Amino acid sequence: MLKSDLRKTYKLLRNNLLVNDIEDLSLEIANRLLKLPIWDYSFYHIFLAIRESKEVDTDFILNILSGKDKHIVISKSNFKTMEMTNYLLTDSTLIKKNNYNIPEPVDGIEIADNKIDVVFIPLLAFDQQGNRVGYGKGFYDRFLKRCKPKTIKIGLSFFEAELQIQDVHDNDIKLDYCVTPKTLYTF
Repeated sequence: MLKSDLRKTYKLLRNNLLVNDIEDLSLEIANRLLKLPIWDYSFYHIFLAIRESKEVDTDFILNILSGKDKHIVISKSNFKTMEMTNYLLTDSTLIKKNNYNIPEPVDGIEIADNKIDVVFIPLLAFDQQGNRVGYGKGFYDRFLKRCKPKTIKIGLSFFEAELQIQDVHDNDIKLDYCVTPKTLYTF
């Protein structure tokens, strides 16, 4: 399928999820993440879920990261430059929603992209080759290009892999893993 078709399909599928479903499925994803060999690193970039878009609730993963005493990094999106700036999440970090309902840090301690070891990536769909479909603005592709080559890229999805995304581009960054409530995909 084409990315545009996948975006429509998976937005609709997510929209049909109930709040209790999202919580249960998100917990299953967090528990499945514990099986990955990713917990010996220091800096973990994670997205804060857009509740209105029914994204995977990352609160469970945040609790795991806090319990393991990891440095948690969150980003702020600049829709003029289409870039993300990353900040260390601390007890004093003030979070506000932007115009797109994305929870973001107001400011804080900036973290360079090349310091990040693991990135948890929001997505709408992905395929069996590790290609992903996001919202189409390219924020994560630009960000991941600036990370070190060995940065581990993990997609989080309520739904299983598509066979193939037809319109993959050279600048699309593939996932290393994708975790769903039922499956741990390795690419």
